[in-house]
Amino acid sequence: MRHLMSPLDFSVEELDKLLDLANDIEKNPEKYAHRCAGKKLATLFYEPSTRTRLSFEAAMLNLGGSVLGFSSADSSSAAKGESVADTIQIISCYADICAMRHPKEGAPLIASMKSRIPVINAGDGGHQHPTQTLTDLLTIRSLKGRLGNFTIGLCGDLKFGRTVHSLIQALIRYPDIQFVLISPEELRIPDSIRDDVLRRNHQQFREVVRLEEALPELDLLYMTRVQRERFFNEEDYVRMKDFYILDKEKLKLAGPDMMILHPLPRVNEISVEVDDDPRAAYFRQAQYGVYVRMALILTLLGLEGTVC
Repeated sequence: MRHLMSPLDFSVEELDKLLDLANDIEKNPEKYAHRCAGKKLATLFYEPSTRTRLSFEAAMLNLGGSVLGFSSADSSSAAKGESVADTIQIISCYADICAMRHPKEGAPLIASMKSRIPVINAGDGGHQHPTQTLTDLLTIRSLKGRLGNFTIGLCGDLKFGRTVHSLIQALIRYPDIQFVLISPEELRIPDSIRDDVLRRNHQQFREVVRLEEALPELDLLYMTRVQRERFFNEEDYVRMKDFYILDKEKLKLAGPDMMILHPLPRVNEISVEVDDDPRAAYFRQAQYGVYVRMALILTLLGLEGTVC
């Protein structure tokens, strides 16, 4: 039995195989329509979610399986004080695989230690979001044709942004990638990522404050929202939330082939006028999230090679 807590749980070769499977699912959905018949996915979401939870549910339904679970801690026995360890042991009696989102870092890992079914980390606090990273990798590879040999700008909340932390850890394993870290001083990348991941791996990166300064050199721009739920007081959030707003005027500084990604939801950081720009890929990115989660479910259940 295998779990997914971090994108590093898969080797580069295993990731390539997973992304190949996701691409085949995209091209031949009917081939996979019954692969998970009789299987159940439990979605245990202790934090609000739209894309991640629904894309997991859509993935399992597309595979012919079924879904059960809860969408907030208040609607589960966590409201009565039940521990994550106890919850997962109960869920192991009901489902074949589980996706868990939790506000506390490490909660899915604790669950995996007590679980009798595969556990997928669907986001734990400001720590990791591995299935978003798999989505990002699939999107980049599908639309750019490669993983490697590009300059990527990561913009916005780099301090609390678990999608950014996971993506950096995954991308450093590919060749010739340069990172431009774009954030205000208050939301700079944590030392644990700057020192223990980037510098330790001799990765090229630089930190800037102004988005306009970085745009001309980027092949990819990964925008993130400033996350209200990670701030301790409203004043700091209000001061930071509109620090970056990508609009058509700023996009004039970018190259014609630069791709814009965003894990979503957005608030104000990408103007809606950008949605019609051919470089905007964030809604296609959300669709790729379904394909990659289908591939992940099949892989963890050992069903990727079964015949319909």
